Amino acid sequence: MEDTIILYPSPGMGHLVPMVELGKLLLTHNPSLSIIILITTAPFDTAGSTTPYIDRISATTPSIVFRHLPTASSPSDSSLEVVDLLFELPRLTNPNLHQALQTISQKSRPTASIIDFFCNASFEVFTSLNIPTYYYYTSGASILSVLLSIPTFHQVIIERIKDRTTSIEFHGLPPIRTSDFPGSFLNPNGIAYKSFFSTAIQMVKSSGIIANTWRAFEPRAIKTISDGLCTPNLSTPPVYYIGPLTAASGDLNDHECLSWLDSQPRRSVVFLCFGSMGRFKSEQLMDMAIGLEQSGQRFLWVVRRPPAEGETEPDLDILLPEGFLERTKGRGLVVKSWAPQVAVLSHDSVGGFVTHCGWNSTLEAVCAGVPMVAWPLYAEQRMNRVVLVEVIEVALPVEESEGGFVRATEVEKRVRELMESERGKEVRERVMAMRESAMAALGEGGTSRLALAKLVESWKNMNDTSQLGPRSQ
Repeated sequence: MEDTIILYPSPGMGHLVPMVELGKLLLTHNPSLSIIILITTAPFDTAGSTTPYIDRISATTPSIVFRHLPTASSPSDSSLEVVDLLFELPRLTNPNLHQALQTISQKSRPTASIIDFFCNASFEVFTSLNIPTYYYYTSGASILSVLLSIPTFHQVIIERIKDRTTSIEFHGLPPIRTSDFPGSFLNPNGIAYKSFFSTAIQMVKSSGIIANTWRAFEPRAIKTISDGLCTPNLSTPPVYYIGPLTAASGDLNDHECLSWLDSQPRRSVVFLCFGSMGRFKSEQLMDMAIGLEQSGQRFLWVVRRPPAEGETEPDLDILLPEGFLERTKGRGLVVKSWAPQVAVLSHDSVGGFVTHCGWNSTLEAVCAGVPMVAWPLYAEQRMNRVVLVEVIEVALPVEESEGGFVRATEVEKRVRELMESERGKEVRERVMAMRESAMAALGEGGTSRLALAKLVESWKNMNDTSQLGPRSQ
């Protein structure tokens, strides 16, 4: 029977793409592996269909097989937030997962499973069938250290989270304001917080943790984890830092924005893009446009329709100031809804990136050597901003007014600062140094390549113990 690695991502492109890239990476190291990716269909919006992407990967990488699990029933509580649902869906899918694993075992040998941390509820299914299980944490080591520290800091979190003006200082990190924590932390009795807590507990019991970062990028956080400061009195499992792992640009060289970038001077364009779920109210879009125009900088801006207006393409004439497109014609380009981000960041004309601080986008920018303006929107992105600005120093922060609004004057100031100031130059030099360290980590003898080899090597001795059956005690 062939050795099979089972990957189990959370729904949505933001989680599927990193898991697919991990599968590709494993295959480059060991082409004889069989990769099965289990797909769940969420009974809620995950910002677009993944079907075209899955079809493309199936055609180009036949060694990766996608297996769709039956759709689970929706949670009985219709008022749950998206984060709650992401944790609940795997729990509801567990019976279907158990059956699928039994079917897979009849044709192949599940050597190991790698699960998204949102799929924590599946840990008990995999381990009950004696399948060594690893967590793939698609963010960085700094936020991983916070997650692992939740049980230890639980009482501190409960006491301080009520006051949004205070902060918490985790080991190896600067103080993080409670207002920068994900909204799910506001309710320690809620599904999301309890799930984060449970995930931290289960991670310590797992066969290992895989993180999309590299040692030279986050040395303080990695040392904090390896020294056991996040999990005192417990044995931290092996952590494999195999990044930066980013998606390839693909065959997108005919997109209009790339042709426009060809006509712009080197490192002169600021790229503004906020991910597949990043949306702004119309008032914020107006101030962004005014700030960009007043900055005098060249820009490429991806604009999506405001959150209350569905998925149709945005009407730029309504959303942007009157005459804005005409006045900025030549030095600015506004793209509706989507742009090929990896290809854009890799373009020689791009000199700055205004980003929501999603980890995938962060790594893509660093790998392209593009400095950032950090404008977080949701989830752990505000915590990422602290790390990117204060620890790694590859980004400048956006200062928000009351209610999270960013005024036109702030947009103008930060864009100018990134592109023209001495501080912007320092951030640019820092991000170029991190780009070089990323290339070294992935190169021959690099830390990430060695970590991947160690991970694959650990599976070679598991064949005799990975058969389905009761978990040994």
